[in-house]
Amino acid sequence: MPPGQQRHHPVLPFLLAASGIALFSVMDAVMKSASLQVGAYNAMLFRSGFGVLLMLPLWRATGGRWPEGPALRLHALRGAISAGLATSFFWGLIRLPLAEAIALSFIAPLIALYLAAVMLGEKIGRGAVIASLLGFAGVLVIGAGRLGREALSEDALWGIASVLLSAVLYAFNLIFQRKQAQLASPQEVALFQMGFAGLFLALAAPWLAVTPSLPVLGEIATGAVLAAISLMLLSWAYARAEAQVLLPIEYTAFIWAALLGWLVFAEPVTVETLAGVALIVIGCWIAARKAVPAHTEQTTL
Repeated sequence: MPPGQQRHHPVLPFLLAASGIALFSVMDAVMKSASLQVGAYNAMLFRSGFGVLLMLPLWRATGGRWPEGPALRLHALRGAISAGLATSFFWGLIRLPLAEAIALSFIAPLIALYLAAVMLGEKIGRGAVIASLLGFAGVLVIGAGRLGREALSEDALWGIASVLLSAVLYAFNLIFQRKQAQLASPQEVALFQMGFAGLFLALAAPWLAVTPSLPVLGEIATGAVLAAISLMLLSWAYARAEAQVLLPIEYTAFIWAALLGWLVFAEPVTVETLAGVALIVIGCWIAARKAVPAHTEQTTL
């Protein structure tokens, strides 16, 4: 094996991506609590600031250098998309139950699966399609059970529209995530995504910014730590596996959302939820079995 290269087991990117999604789900619950108190905009603005403070020393300590033009442009693009998708998601999240919002957001991986073929030139395998459709079917089962029992208010409808807008932006974000992971280290990805997102959000600060209380700042700081770790895990995974292999893992977020909704927000776990989760897990299992063979990668960490 040539120097500077390392062999990675095909399951390792899958496991690290699943861990990243789990941490993101915990972050969603923390940020929902903060957004209920200071609004989605302020929660995202301050989370971006905390994220930069957290990642800057780590990036420098690992030999980080200012990115070249193509990488910097991609960081800026993904930062703008991230600012829009996160703010719209948290705005909708405070108007919807956690599990329902996550279920609606699952339109994103299904869109991204086919965007990967158009934008990245990836060949879509039959197993990847089956895995994504199973996961999406699980979301439909859960969503139908929830929406069939509860009347939707006007506020909830606006929440649904906001989460769906976030899902469309997230589909593009997932595609750019793989491109970005191939150009930069996980530390650089996390730092510059948070930095550019914060810069774009700061444009509205003179009109919208409000300083949160210390307890809320603590929640937002926790959200920043979880987001930074998740971004690095996902960046490492997407640099070592095709998008179509990892995208179905996004559906595992509903498992965590249902659990957190029950523990934190007293949302019951229904039969429909359990049935949907079963479909989601089966889909992810199929995706893991269809992972590409072990291969040699340049080590960047």
